[in-house]
Amino acid sequence: MRKILFLVSAAIILQVGTTQSLSATTTLVSRTNILPNRNDPDPAKVKAAIEQFRNLSHHEKRMRLKEVNKQVRDFKKQKKDKDDAGVSTLLLVIIAILLPPLAVALHEGGINSRFWIDLLLTLLFYLPGLVYALIIILGND
Repeated sequence: MRKILFLVSAAIILQVGTTQSLSATTTLVSRTNILPNRNDPDPAKVKAAIEQFRNLSHHEKRMRLKEVNKQVRDFKKQKKDKDDAGVSTLLLVIIAILLPPLAVALHEGGINSRFWIDLLLTLLFYLPGLVYALIIILGND
């Protein structure tokens, strides 16, 4: 049973890895377009903003970085709230029963430390991996 879980998890990891490298290649190709993207900022404005940031005091830099981090957290929260939480949570719970590491990777949006912890728990014993996956999916993070 462990060998089967290991092989399935390895296949999932390889699939996610190749998908990420393919998306990175696509991003690289799209960035090297000859025509500038309308959403790209003016390089002169970017250089001016960087220079202005460098001239700030240490305290002002810290305050601006805190504001940026707060805005990023708010953006992520809004993005997460926008998802249809009921259906996606139910599907993740069903996937967690079948393959807990896959459900954690889908919930987290990629492979991170929580995925590796769940994979290790699942390979050692199935039940702790399942419980850990359900805690992550159903938690209030």
